[in-house]
Amino acid sequence: MGTDKKKVTGKKRDRPTKEKSPGSSNQEQGPQKKQRKEGRDPNSQPENTPTAQSNKGPPKNLLPRLDPKSVGYFRRVGETLQQDFESDDDRGLFVRNVFKEVKGSELALATDMSGSIVLQKLLSVATSSQLCQVLTVLSGHWQEVCWHRSGAHVIQTALLQYPRLQSQGSTEEQQQEEEEEDEECEPGSNLEDVVLSLCSEVKSKFLPYNQNTHGSFIVRTLFQVLSGVILNQETAKKGAQGTKVKFMFEVPESFLQQLKELSGLFSGHIAVFATNKLASLGMQVALQVLQRKSPSTCASLCDDVINYLSSRNSSSDGSSLLVFLKDETSSRLLERILEVSEKKQLRRLFKTHFKGQLQALAAHPIGNYTVQRLVCATQTKKLFSTLFDELSPAIEDVLAKGHMGIITTLAETCKRLQSYQAELVSQLMEAFHCAAPVSRRVACVPLFLSLLAYEVYYKIEEEEEPSEHKENAEIKLESVNYHGSLLVQHLLHFENPTQILHSLASMTEADLQTVACSQSGSHIFNALLSSSTITEKQRKKVLWKLRAHSMELACNKYGSRVLDRVWNVSTMGVKEEIAQILVERLRELQNDPIGHHIARNFALTHFVKRRKDWQEHQQAENKRRKLFADILDD
Repeated sequence: MGTDKKKVTGKKRDRPTKEKSPGSSNQEQGPQKKQRKEGRDPNSQPENTPTAQSNKGPPKNLLPRLDPKSVGYFRRVGETLQQDFESDDDRGLFVRNVFKEVKGSELALATDMSGSIVLQKLLSVATSSQLCQVLTVLSGHWQEVCWHRSGAHVIQTALLQYPRLQSQGSTEEQQQEEEEEDEECEPGSNLEDVVLSLCSEVKSKFLPYNQNTHGSFIVRTLFQVLSGVILNQETAKKGAQGTKVKFMFEVPESFLQQLKELSGLFSGHIAVFATNKLASLGMQVALQVLQRKSPSTCASLCDDVINYLSSRNSSSDGSSLLVFLKDETSSRLLERILEVSEKKQLRRLFKTHFKGQLQALAAHPIGNYTVQRLVCATQTKKLFSTLFDELSPAIEDVLAKGHMGIITTLAETCKRLQSYQAELVSQLMEAFHCAAPVSRRVACVPLFLSLLAYEVYYKIEEEEEPSEHKENAEIKLESVNYHGSLLVQHLLHFENPTQILHSLASMTEADLQTVACSQSGSHIFNALLSSSTITEKQRKKVLWKLRAHSMELACNKYGSRVLDRVWNVSTMGVKEEIAQILVERLRELQNDPIGHHIARNFALTHFVKRRKDWQEHQQAENKRRKLFADILDD
């Protein structure tokens, strides 16, 4: 019986090995079986199909590892780099000595979790020759390093040193001459050559690199460095107003040539880049940098994507592109295309694919983001007129779906293009049920801030004939919605913000305090003070209600910022009034973790003990601010 059991157990263990090798996957087996049926070579890769290893890192057993002694040494190096040196020469000498120790361990250090962090710190202060020393060694193992979770960060850090080292110019050349005896860079090898070497590597395996988690990261960085356009990726969020440029720098002609060659490789694999989440990120970054460095290449690539997607899933109901607008990955790419499209290209895209479909897309959980991008990208009043006429009747439905991004984007574009402002305010009043009777309009701002319809906010039943507005002291503004605050901020910058200002000035002191002490709501007062369409008299009608609550504002994180801003634009009389309210509880204010900043900034101790000096100082400050503001206006 013991023998029988062993046989059964052995069969169970052997079976998985026969069916599936340890390094294989279901994706890998599917195409192979299909190829055998069709009589193809099982080792060949089908067109537009990810390679078997595209999402895997390099085999760990092939990479050298740091010995425990080296791990300890480099950990101490990292700690030392965080400390202050007596001089730049001391830091340079220390770094130079460390790079001597790095020789021979570059690959092991780059692919070690803790070692790579130290190496990144070293590279951020390295000279061109020191950087070249490391990259020249790593260039013999590009794929292993670029596809490694630690190595990818090392390569990214190294690539991003190019603008710093380029700007050093002749100083860098002098340092290189001094270090030639110690640095063993390959003959003729420099940072530009190493970057071009990486370009050749990526071009030869373009699709696998874009489909690999860490390889895609390198491709995106490479596109930015080749173009000389470094993007601020922190702003690349869903619904954000596009990715901002962090900084730009000059690049050699060879980089721009490589940029165009790499960009040309997208066209052969549009299906993958439009549907694969990782690969799509590479194309999105490419479009952003090409828009700034090669607009014609960017426009051509946009056309290639649109033409390909338009030819898929043809439907009699409308444009086949609508299918992709409702897909998370494809819609992200299409949003980026809308951002970078030229005026004519955008107008053509709208007429062919979006016209008549905006309301349906605005109601879709994914498609509504594309509508936001389309509205944001609109640069002409003519196109915006068509967009607004189609979208405005559906504002209440959009609100019901919770897609407030569309509403705030419409308001921002109305402000930017100075078009359809009165029409938008009217539509918003209708959507929040405060358009009629006219007495209800005074309640519009609290409704916008809370994103609640009139009946819900005032807790009344819906009526066939809307009743007149009646003030109710028991109804208070409980919280401020982020999108509601953003909407009111845009409306305050409209050419005629009278209705919004009237509603704001009619709010109770308690509600205004709630707004000022809210993270989102506090920005409304920034808009009130900075809007060029609001007069000083109109501002005072709102701000005078806050003076009685100066102490509460001063001790609140967000309210103190509002009070500080109000103080900066106030006259001497208003400042004295605010200061008098605060000094009545000066000890409490000084002991508050937030309030003590206000006590210091307003010089309240001087106000109490040396009133005349305080007045002279405040008058001088007012003159200085006015002079500075006049210079900025000019």
